[in-house]
Amino acid sequence: MNPFGSVHEAPAPAVAVEIAADHIAGATLEWRGGQPVVGSYAIEPLASGALIPSLTNLNTQNRATVAGTLTRVLERIGKPKRVGLIVPDVVAKVSLVKFEKVPPRAQDLEQLIRWQVRKTAPFPIEEAQVAFVPGLAASDGVEFVVALSRRSIIEEYEALCQDAGAHAGLVDLSTFNVVNAVLAGASAPTADWLVINVAADSSSIAIMRGAHMIFFRNRAADAEGSLVDLVHQSAMYYEDRLQGAGLTRVIVAGIGSVEGEQTRRELEQRLATTVTPIDPRSAAALTDRIAAAPALLDTLAPLVGLLLRDRDVVRA
Repeated sequence: MNPFGSVHEAPAPAVAVEIAADHIAGATLEWRGGQPVVGSYAIEPLASGALIPSLTNLNTQNRATVAGTLTRVLERIGKPKRVGLIVPDVVAKVSLVKFEKVPPRAQDLEQLIRWQVRKTAPFPIEEAQVAFVPGLAASDGVEFVVALSRRSIIEEYEALCQDAGAHAGLVDLSTFNVVNAVLAGASAPTADWLVINVAADSSSIAIMRGAHMIFFRNRAADAEGSLVDLVHQSAMYYEDRLQGAGLTRVIVAGIGSVEGEQTRRELEQRLATTVTPIDPRSAAALTDRIAAAPALLDTLAPLVGLLLRDRDVVRA
């Protein structure tokens, strides 16, 4: 399992599944005339409290309920035996670290990264699953995006798939695959852009420079301050500390509702720019029988991103 670093090593799966705090969703991908199409999908609400995403503590509070819900989702999309699994952002700590010199041996580089992130790890580094990818290279060094998670928690999610009769061939984070869905679409951004991904348990902000991630922040749903304030603070940090020349696009996922529309308008006012809802149809078409409601597009976005990860992925 690599919750992010496997993007260059593992091919895209034929089936993607997301286990979130409030729902489980799955989708399959077909190719028609050389173009990707979402062939089928299934979404099941998850009973409140059955799964509580956490970086350090047990996530599954009611294993039978979660496994049963996942089983129903898989049955509706063909009972696949192998899936790509998307987990909540909360289960990993994402950091950007820079080194002036990069060791030539992969094993030495991994040890260096582990040594660097152990300082802020909320659990012993020996218990950690650490994944990383190289990011922007500059005259003063190379940056890496690092995802650190507790191995036992990732195994917890993999075990849920096993309970439902499927093997999780790879595991990745929700927001990374929302980004992947944008990069896989038509007219993928080449300048600086921002993604806001709102989930039931938390919200994440990613700032991209083309296909490279240069900023990531996750905020619990019950944290102080509003999402709009957090996004504004992140935008100010981008301008002041990341040599920001201006965001060419701002994309939001997870707010496909009446209340969400109000949030989108508030974001537009605060950022003084257009904020566009995520639309994975720019990367993969939907079959005629699938109605494209905003909430459905929100749910499909990370699934499409994972399914198309070997075409265009987050090269952070």
